[in-house]
Amino acid sequence: MKLYDYFRSSAAYRVRIAMNLKGLSADREFIHLRKGEQRGEAYRAINPQKLVPTLIDGDVTLSQSLAIIEYLDETKDGAALLPADPVGRARVRQLAQIIACDIHPINNLRILGYLTGKLGLSEEQRDEWYRHWVKEGFEALEALLQDKATGTFCHGDSPTLADICLVPQVFNGLRFKVDMAPYPVINRIYAQCNTLDAFAEAKPDVQPDAEA
Repeated sequence: MKLYDYFRSSAAYRVRIAMNLKGLSADREFIHLRKGEQRGEAYRAINPQKLVPTLIDGDVTLSQSLAIIEYLDETKDGAALLPADPVGRARVRQLAQIIACDIHPINNLRILGYLTGKLGLSEEQRDEWYRHWVKEGFEALEALLQDKATGTFCHGDSPTLADICLVPQVFNGLRFKVDMAPYPVINRIYAQCNTLDAFAEAKPDVQPDAEA
């Protein structure tokens, strides 16, 4: 397998965690998003959306982190990343999609760049935009997690797709100085996840392409 990656991409961070949990490895090629390498002709031919991650597995090429993770879960051995029962799978997808579909897309690099570029917002206004949408999402997520907070992780006693999405979002929320005090269950789960090598070894600052 080959993974197109960037150390600070939340979506790529998710895939790194998932691969670690399943004991998988891949050749990695790093696409520097801030330098615009994703817009180059060669990479656009691989991923027309010009985003990371992209996974190539034989003759299969996939983008979109949740699609990649579910593909890996369904086709590779290792720890299951979704519960076996339909209700559990739906709940885990619900939690994951709050982050991957509602919080992250309006806060990723290209959106933040548009805010400070085309729309002329200051960096402080950009950061306040970021914090606002993280808080909106985390309020809902915290309520849902408190309602079912009977396990060690987001759903039960083993990490799932929900935890894989949660950890990169909290990591980036802390980078943007989101006040995490109102979210004790999220904080507990985040800390628990990071005791596992699969999460610790996927962190942005320990990747080969990491920058200060």
